[in-house]
Amino acid sequence: MPDLLAIESLRAGYGEAIVLSDMSLRLPEGQVLAVLGRNGTGKTTLINSIVGVTRCFGGTIVLKGRDITAMRPDERARAGIGWVPQERNIFRSLTVEENMTAVAQPGPWTVEKVYRMFPRLQERRRNFGNQLSGGEQQMLAIGRALTLNPKVLLLDEPTEGLAPIIVEELLKAIGSITRGSGICSIIVEQNARKILGLADRVVILERGSIVHDAPSAALKADPAVLERHLGVAGATAH
Repeated sequence: MPDLLAIESLRAGYGEAIVLSDMSLRLPEGQVLAVLGRNGTGKTTLINSIVGVTRCFGGTIVLKGRDITAMRPDERARAGIGWVPQERNIFRSLTVEENMTAVAQPGPWTVEKVYRMFPRLQERRRNFGNQLSGGEQQMLAIGRALTLNPKVLLLDEPTEGLAPIIVEELLKAIGSITRGSGICSIIVEQNARKILGLADRVVILERGSIVHDAPSAALKADPAVLERHLGVAGATAH
């Protein structure tokens, strides 16, 4: 299967500082990739570099055979990069429905399809962004990214601060979206326990480089790897 996203020898950062050094990563469609690492290892910088908001010092980012390395963030969004940032960045003064229709592009993911995935958003369709709970705001942020009809869905700490029942609902939805839509998803997550059950594959970053790349099942079977790189003991307990 051809790669949907191919990152080759990427060097990127902010200003004069290089955060990612010689980063190479390939993802086929239908795959959920979890990016783990301690704070400051480059996880968010990787997401931001695919979105196009970092400085690229070298390397390439290819999306479905198309080199997007020199594209602006808005051009990358139209090309198929869907982004759910840690801050969610929903339009708080717009309604749920307006948030999605404001950015929608033609494709299989319509507002109505998002409502079927997240019925709670349909119930809140006329509520403003600032009237939603944290979980509802995260659903909206994901829904808005989907109405762009992306090829790649990037999620930065999507479960942070949410109740366990909402986390379970969101992770189930992300798995369904990825495997049923022919896209790939990259999820940055602090908590390895949460994500191992969803991800197909896991990479662990240290100092801006990939130090471990393995199927999720392999990490479940060998929790010593997580303990060594993340300081996580008993990562398979949940």
